[in-house]
Amino acid sequence: MAIATIVRRVQARRRPRRYVRIVPRKPRIQAPDVVYHVGSRGVEKRPIFDVIENDRIYFLVLIGRVVAKYRWICHAYCLMGNHFHLLVETPEANIAAGMQYLKGRYATWFNQECERVGALFERRYFGELVETEGHAYELARYVVLNPARAGFCKHPRDWEWSSYRAEVGLVRRPGFLQPGYVRDLFGEGAQGVARYERFVEDGLSYLDIAAAA
Repeated sequence: MAIATIVRRVQARRRPRRYVRIVPRKPRIQAPDVVYHVGSRGVEKRPIFDVIENDRIYFLVLIGRVVAKYRWICHAYCLMGNHFHLLVETPEANIAAGMQYLKGRYATWFNQECERVGALFERRYFGELVETEGHAYELARYVVLNPARAGFCKHPRDWEWSSYRAEVGLVRRPGFLQPGYVRDLFGEGAQGVARYERFVEDGLSYLDIAAAA
């Protein structure tokens, strides 16, 4: 489904609140046919990747499994050192169940391989709805710029563990990665990819300006 269509549906669902109630935590929004930016961090900000041989590869395998099991549509991803980012569309209202499956399966495997016990991830995943086209555009580069922002690489094309390289045709696309996100936002074919690359380059320029300030 096109991003603009999803955004219009999300905006149509929103209604003014009749009252405001203070709660200890923001409630999780579970809705069908929406796009989420979600992720999770290691407990106490500890590394969750590059700890076990091929742990990043196994995590990508798990993303493929959760996409198939919960019918998610994955638009973008990035694996950092102690956390990860996903940009996913949920045809069904199951973001919480999918995240529980992904984190739980990885934590179980990780603990077994490391002969450790206890929590691997912080208890709650972070998540936000994509509610405007502007937000969708910004997330298209925000997710893949994380490694450059953290100083892991100079350019997203140098980071093996995000969707950027596949989106611009440098590597084969993983089976779980939806091919239509960049096309929907930036246009068809080589011209659309070029627009996406320029958009990401602009984001890198902003990072350089901020670092020099």
